[in-house]
Order: sequence, then structure tokens, then C-alpha cells
Amino acid sequence: MVSMRQVRRRDRRGFSLIELLIVVAIILILAAIAAPKLNQNRMHAQETAAIQAIKTLHTAQTQYYSQFGRYATNLNELGPPPSGTQTAAAADLIPEDLTKGKKSGYTFAVQGGPNGYQVTAVPEVFGNTGRRTFFSDQTTVIRENWAAEPATVTSKEIK
Repeated sequence: MVSMRQVRRRDRRGFSLIELLIVVAIILILAAIAAPKLNQNRMHAQETAAIQAIKTLHTAQTQYYSQFGRYATNLNELGPPPSGTQTAAAADLIPEDLTKGKKSGYTFAVQGGPNGYQVTAVPEVFGNTGRRTFFSDQTTVIRENWAAEPATVTSKEIK
């Protein structure tokens, strides 16, 4: 004969609702702790990518100057040609995604002239895709600003 105790053990397979709610609460607490750190790490990675893109633009401007005797006035002049060969209007020195002015959560701009050029990089959404803005010119010194205003030639230098 089967006792009542054995019947109760057979019926109780799995977790109770309270136990499941406790596990879900613990997971939510851990996620709430980890989310801000993850966002900071993502922004740092995007800022590092922006700095690398600025270095790429410096190299491209140097090559452009040696080929055409002047600095490029915009990103399109450094980018790939729509078709055909490389010209001063499209020298194929930077990747197409950078030519469009947006890469890794940052918006890039180049302004050139006969004596030099300027590069700016600002986050697409300040505080979300980046916490810093960047500025550089033909001196290749990269400057940063930890505010939403774009960095300038007087901003703090990145070491």
C-alpha cells in the first residue's frame, strides 16, 4: 500500500512559484548592476574606434597631399571613386563607410584648405554612443572634450 507521504513526493516535481520568483529577482538585480558597466565599455570602444579613424584620416591626408599637392577639402575627396580611376575628387584612400561621415557611433567631418585641414568627430548621441568629442588638424595632435560641445584646437590633448 502507498502511504500519503509517498503520494506527496510524487506530486511535487519542480519548483514552486515563490522559488521561481526569487530566481528571477536575483537575475534582474545582477542585470541592473551589469548594464551600466556594459554601456561604459561600449562607449569606450566606440571612442577608441573614433581615435583610430582620425589617425586613418591623417594618413589619408598625407597621401592625398603627396599625390595632389593640397589637402582634401572633404571626406568624399579621400573616399573611393564611384567608378573608374582615382582622381582628386575621389582618391580611394579611406573606406566607403568613413567617407559617408558616420562610423562606430561617431560623425566625422573634414575641412581642408591650402595650408592644412581639420578633423572633427562627435558622438551621434552624446552620452550614448560616446562621452567625448575629438578634434585634430595637420599637426596630427588629437584633442578631446568631455562635454557635448565639439573639441577645438584649444581642447586638452590626448596623451
